[in-house]
Amino acid sequence: MTLPNFITIARFIMVPVIILAMINGQMVTAFVLFLLAGVSDAVDGFIARQFNQKSELGSWLDPVADKFLLVSVFVVLGWLEVLPAWLVILAVSRDGLIIAAVVLSSLMENPVAMRPLLISKANTTAQIILVGLVLGDLAGLAKLDAVLPWAIYAVAGLTIASASAYLVTWLKHMSAEQ
Repeated sequence: MTLPNFITIARFIMVPVIILAMINGQMVTAFVLFLLAGVSDAVDGFIARQFNQKSELGSWLDPVADKFLLVSVFVVLGWLEVLPAWLVILAVSRDGLIIAAVVLSSLMENPVAMRPLLISKANTTAQIILVGLVLGDLAGLAKLDAVLPWAIYAVAGLTIASASAYLVTWLKHMSAEQ
């Protein structure tokens, strides 16, 4: 197993610990672990690229670990009524639609390789920033009441734009002549 894959698996293991900390009101712990997860994501990518340790397993594990972290934290922040339910539903639905499109195209024997789009990367970055801001606010590290509504609407807009871009890409792929 490569070092980047080991780091990614460690990130998977961190998710339940972050969620448990959030549910127990240990927001400083949740914030620090969330930051550590973000740093580990950057480190495993750096190691994979710089030291030629890319692997097929890692190319699947890394984005799944990222989604597992973000979706889990979004759902708990919605459950805690910190993030609006409509935003949580929007973000989770976007990811569900992407997965459904990939599965459906495979079942229809027209597999699609869903590559990350620039708008999708911007969306993920905005989601990470939003979660960091919310956890930092809940941890008492900063008072961000004025910033959070703007961040919420930015994430909503990027989520809609990203879902739309993937839908257009998928529809073009599915309607292309064989």
